[in-house]
Amino acid sequence: MSETMQAMTYAQYGGTEVLEQTERPMPKVSPGAVLIQVKAAGVNPVDWKVMSGGLDPYMDVNFPVVPGWDVAGVVAAVGFDTPEFKVGDEVYSYGRRDTVQGGTFAEFVALPASVVAHKPQSLSWEQAAGLPLTGLTAQRTLDALGLNAGATLLIHNGSGSVGRTAIQLATLAGVRVIATGSAKNHARLRELGAEPVEYGDGLVERVHALAPDGVDAVADFAGGVLEATLAVLKEGGKHASIADWTVLGHGGQYIWVRPDARELDRLSALVDAGTLAVDVAATYPMQELASAFTESMSGHGSGKIVLTPFTA
Repeated sequence: MSETMQAMTYAQYGGTEVLEQTERPMPKVSPGAVLIQVKAAGVNPVDWKVMSGGLDPYMDVNFPVVPGWDVAGVVAAVGFDTPEFKVGDEVYSYGRRDTVQGGTFAEFVALPASVVAHKPQSLSWEQAAGLPLTGLTAQRTLDALGLNAGATLLIHNGSGSVGRTAIQLATLAGVRVIATGSAKNHARLRELGAEPVEYGDGLVERVHALAPDGVDAVADFAGGVLEATLAVLKEGGKHASIADWTVLGHGGQYIWVRPDARELDRLSALVDAGTLAVDVAATYPMQELASAFTESMSGHGSGKIVLTPFTA
């Protein structure tokens, strides 16, 4: 195995102009880790927010940074203390570390075994790479809301990747889902099990037309919608957000997801049972990360953006 690899990196905070393809040392494999040959890597908005310095108050950064937290690939090597994996296993992971440096937008990544799960057999590499962070986020949000069958849930940004997953998880649990999205995505939202509504001005009235007494819970995957959330929420209802920490001052919960292979296994079981789908909107070869970030920044995607290996 080579002592170096190709990776996308940035050596300072900024926009897509700071990205470059560089040669990096092959990651070392500690006793409790696995080395993964990257077959696909999911792009998430947090990736370019970290690159812009948006999480600098909360996370140490060691430049140059290889960005990326989601990955699907093949185990290329194992540490001394990794009995659950062997070379050749197909795996996937949400691989966030406490320190930003060695991410998944590279030919190889080494991750602790505790955050790596066996890949769902029914998913392609691209689909598997698109599931970890969005799936875990949706799952944790719904766990926090603790809804029973028959409850009504409003999802802000139901057409985003987290929202699409949350719709499926909620309807599997017998929850009625109303989801916001642009008109072009309404057909897909219905297919996933939601009652779609247009976001923006008049949202409160549109939600009340479907749920005159209000909704039991709200999952905010958009941000900037607290006023609408409180206006449609029943007295005693629950709400949570992944994009607006100010919900904490209004009885809500702010969701931040911890990497956990056991939680990924919950998602894998649903995927392989045919009850959870992953929509991939676009793929880019690794060296076109700037274009992938630009599309992600537009906020108008209809599914996951995924990176595939470097091309010659």
